[in-house]
Amino acid sequence: ELSTNEQTRKEKTEAVETLHAEIDQLEASIAKLTEDIAALTKAVAELDAAMAEATKLRQDEKAKNTQTIADSQEAQTAVAQALTVLKEFYAKAGDATALLQQQPGSPEIFDSPYKGIQSENGGVVGMLEVIESDFARLESDTKAAEASAQKEYDTFMTDSKVDKESKTKDIE
Repeated sequence: ELSTNEQTRKEKTEAVETLHAEIDQLEASIAKLTEDIAALTKAVAELDAAMAEATKLRQDEKAKNTQTIADSQEAQTAVAQALTVLKEFYAKAGDATALLQQQPGSPEIFDSPYKGIQSENGGVVGMLEVIESDFARLESDTKAAEASAQKEYDTFMTDSKVDKESKTKDIE
């Protein structure tokens, strides 16, 4: 009977040791999983913050680009109107005469009507045409930058949402 008791005690001791090892292993696993959940939760919170920041920056950038495009379009309209006025003025300048008095000995310098400085280095009209093209280029560049930035933002948000869903699923 002693031998049977000793054998039973050994079996029970081995079972207890096995259960203690299993408990230690499960506790370690729980600790590891708790760490993983904390890390994933932190990563999700960081993703949320990054997405919110990206959204804010994108909205600010979009507002600035929209304003730049509107300003550029208004400027192009204003420059085009100025060009029209100047071209009409210079077209009529040949018909108008600054000096209506006809003196028999008028100086040679006044032998033709004054038409302004139209051809010197492009003149005012040339400068306004360059300014108009600069505004047109600014508008097109800003529209292209806006489209590119929107595409980058959409890609970032899509990738972030997929990453967040994956991490949220891992947390569960």
